[in-house]
Order: sequence, then C-alpha cells, then structure tokens
Amino acid sequence: MTQTLFGDGAIRRTSLLGSSIENTYAGVLSFMRRNYTRELAGADVVVSGVPLDLSTTFRPGARLGPAAVRAASVQLAELKPFPWGFDPFEELAVTDYGDCWFDAHNPLSIRDTITEHARTILASGAKMLTLGGDHFITWPLLIAHAEKYGKPLSLIHFDAHCDTWPDDNRDSLNHGTMFYKAVNEGLIDPARSVQVGLRTWNDDFMGIPRIDAPTVHEIGAQATLERIKAIVGDNPTYLTFDIDCLDPAFAPGTGTPVPGGLTSAQALHIVRGMTDVNLVGMDVVEVSPPFDNSEITALAAAHIACDLLCVLASRKKAGLA
Repeated sequence: MTQTLFGDGAIRRTSLLGSSIENTYAGVLSFMRRNYTRELAGADVVVSGVPLDLSTTFRPGARLGPAAVRAASVQLAELKPFPWGFDPFEELAVTDYGDCWFDAHNPLSIRDTITEHARTILASGAKMLTLGGDHFITWPLLIAHAEKYGKPLSLIHFDAHCDTWPDDNRDSLNHGTMFYKAVNEGLIDPARSVQVGLRTWNDDFMGIPRIDAPTVHEIGAQATLERIKAIVGDNPTYLTFDIDCLDPAFAPGTGTPVPGGLTSAQALHIVRGMTDVNLVGMDVVEVSPPFDNSEITALAAAHIACDLLCVLASRKKAGLA
C-alpha cells in the first residue's frame, strides 16, 4: 500500500510510488507532484529540466520552459490520465531531479555539463524524461544515451524543422544542427530513425525518413503511427518532441513557430500508441513561456510528457521495460 498524503507530496512522500491529494492551484511544483530528490535508488524514470536557450536562432525564452511545464502538469496529477484509466505512479517510480545546472556564462562548457548530468542519472538504471530548454540539449543527451544503450540508437523526432543543417564545428551552440552531428558521430541510425511533422526544407536530410506535416494530415495519425513503428522496429529508441511540431494555433509559445503543423489531438494519438516502441529516453523541448497564450503551449507539452510516462508504465505492466 502506498501512503495517502494531503498536500505537497513532492517533499513529503517517502515512497517513489503513489500519488498525493493536492489542491491543483497550490503546493510545490514538481512535475506531476513527483518527489523532488537527487536520490536515484529505486527510480524507474527521472524527470529533469535543462533551462537552456542560448542556442536559439529566433525567439528566446525556452530557459523558462521547464518551470512552465512543471506548473502546467498540476492538472495531470489530480486524476487518472485520460485515456489510460490508471495511475502511472502505482507502477512506475518517477522522481523529479530538478534542473541541470550549467554555467550560462561559459557556453563552451554547456554540452559536456549536460552530458555528465545525463550520465549520472543513466548510471542508476533509470530512464530519463527531460524538459527543455531549446532543442540543442538533445545532442548531449544522445551522447550519454548512446554510451548507455549502445550506438546507434533509433530517433523519433517530432518537429517542424529537420535540425540536420550542416555544422562541422563541434563547439557551436545551434539548435538546428544537432542531428547532423548525431548522424555523423554514429549516435543515431538514420535508416531506422524518423522525423515527423516537418515543414521546412533542407537540401540534405541525412538519409532520415520523413513523415512531413502534410503527409500526417493526409494519411491520419494512426497510419503515421504505424509507419513510425515499422521504421524503428524494436531498436533502442530515443524520442524527442519539439513543441513546434504542433501548429502555432496549439503551441504559440515557442521559438520558431511554423504554420501548418500537427494538431494536439494528432500528436497525442501518435504518442499514446508508442507502447510497442523500445523507448530508452525522451525529451520535450522548445516551450517558450514569454510567447505563450494562457499557458496552452506548456499545457500541451505537459500532456505529451505525461503520456510518455504512461507509455512506459504500460510497458512495465506488460513486462516490456
């Protein structure tokens, strides 16, 4: 039996399992009220933030994203998530590790700091769910995940942008070139990876299959899901969700919005169908609260992150993770 707590379970709960009864408008704002702790023993999944926006090419503000997503997650901790109908924290031991600290005034140290942050968590045996921050953070996270799970990983990449523009300077901070580097460094297998929701052009997509946004609209969410699963198979897979994959109508609070994107309903349908995918790591990035309206972008990101946890809980219940 897990204990029932009334209020501030994030700092009062003694078990990593179970949920607390909270006033949604009050209390400590960990992600979905999970225990705020740096203790890693016993955790299945560790949530952490990387509040970086030094790599953006247009609008800043994603450094405030992790805090906004945590705040938006309070509703999701109140009831059993829809459409799952179960409390994922009865199955899945999830903690909130807080944020990765890096020296924002020493930019060339940031990549390695994020990688070391991830190495520490992954060494415990826990999986990571990371809240961005701009999309640059996925590259150092992939470095640590590829070390842990073996090269090359599959990548499921939701985005308006391919992020494979050429960049041979390993020290550059650029949120549009990470997967160019990840392919060239052998971190991901382009043939067993997939990009979903794209609506920008690149002369060289690095051999990664694409299901662009018009195609998703044409074939539908379920057919898109089946294509994704056919591409990645059972390969260890890292999933990264740039919130600008969604149309600006559903996610205005982001650094580089592009019209014509996925609806939140399409994205959630696809993510919820990932229970057959061997997910080894996940992130949700590019929420920029200064450009958000009524926190709808942060809310969409929190729902996606919650559904990813429910996917992992379902896999654990089925003995798959």
